[in-house]
Amino acid sequence: MTADPARVLVVDDDPINRMLLTADLEDDGHTVLEAEHGRQALDVLAREPVDAVLLDIEMPEMDGYRVLEQRRSSPSLREIPFIVISSIEEMTSVVRCIELGAEDYLPKPADRVLLRARIGACLEKKRLHDQLARQAAELATWNHTLEERVQTQVAEMERLSRLKRFLSPQLAQMMLESGDERLLESHRREVTVVFCDLRGFTAFAETAEPEDVMGVLGEYHAALGPLIFQYEGTLERFAGDGMMIFFNDPMPCPDPAWRAVAMAVGMREAAQTLCRAWRRRGHALDFGVGIAVGYATCGRIGFEGRFDYGAIGTVTNLAARLCGEAQPGQILVAQRVFLAVEEQVAAEPVGELSLKGFARPIPAVNILALRSAVRTP
Repeated sequence: MTADPARVLVVDDDPINRMLLTADLEDDGHTVLEAEHGRQALDVLAREPVDAVLLDIEMPEMDGYRVLEQRRSSPSLREIPFIVISSIEEMTSVVRCIELGAEDYLPKPADRVLLRARIGACLEKKRLHDQLARQAAELATWNHTLEERVQTQVAEMERLSRLKRFLSPQLAQMMLESGDERLLESHRREVTVVFCDLRGFTAFAETAEPEDVMGVLGEYHAALGPLIFQYEGTLERFAGDGMMIFFNDPMPCPDPAWRAVAMAVGMREAAQTLCRAWRRRGHALDFGVGIAVGYATCGRIGFEGRFDYGAIGTVTNLAARLCGEAQPGQILVAQRVFLAVEEQVAAEPVGELSLKGFARPIPAVNILALRSAVRTP
């Protein structure tokens, strides 16, 4: 046997011819289907899977030429090999059948050895075609899957990029993995807010060259920015020399007051190094911080394509006013902040401060340093 078992359709109006062909094909292990004329053959092909067709030409109802014409116009039949076995030996018939897509043209009665070879060659060709078609389909599926994965990854990278504008990389990644951005919707939460800015920056910006101003701001942001990420704060905004950072939102965190104070101390140390270098260049700049704790309304603000994350409430105003009162190098914190960290810091009271927008004086404490062996995030 020269080919793997297949399903072969024999189409001939002569039952003797069908019987002889069927016997030979079954001896070779093939499954045989039969049709008496072309129309019946098309009905069989419409409902049964077939690997090859042996087709007579002269038949009632529909002859072999019309079957080949139907095959050429049907994508589902075009890949099935048709071998014509006919008593018509004129060259014009042979040419016509080949032009209509027949794989071969054999005279009746067909030589059994030659027919077996022709069927084997046709089935091998169809097997290779089917294999290529399956591989092409699998490749198309993989390509589609890959495109979907790439699109998903691009979307995740875009989301991560948006989140990183105001969240530390750790929090942004955590929110991305959770897939839940409802945390960014407007809500109320207790937060610890940090305001910081450079003392003397306004006067410096009015007299210095724009390139010098941009250079100072670049150094300032580069030195302080990593500390925000290190302590997992949320950067609400930075405008020129001023920064607002808050803790415990949108992702809750342990010890938000301590994180805020520890970050502020690290910022002060970094800023003091910068200020010494700036003073050598003739820039009289220094650094101050204000920290407060309280409830705020937090959430995403902006418009499609440009969102920020903000906190609104008295606590933000208090932190800003404390920052405004801070002397060079001071970290002024509200009483509630100090009570949360007093065992972990060295500090000194500065008394009650009359702050704009607050009806009563506000007790404030200056953080001098972190105590030894204080942990880092």
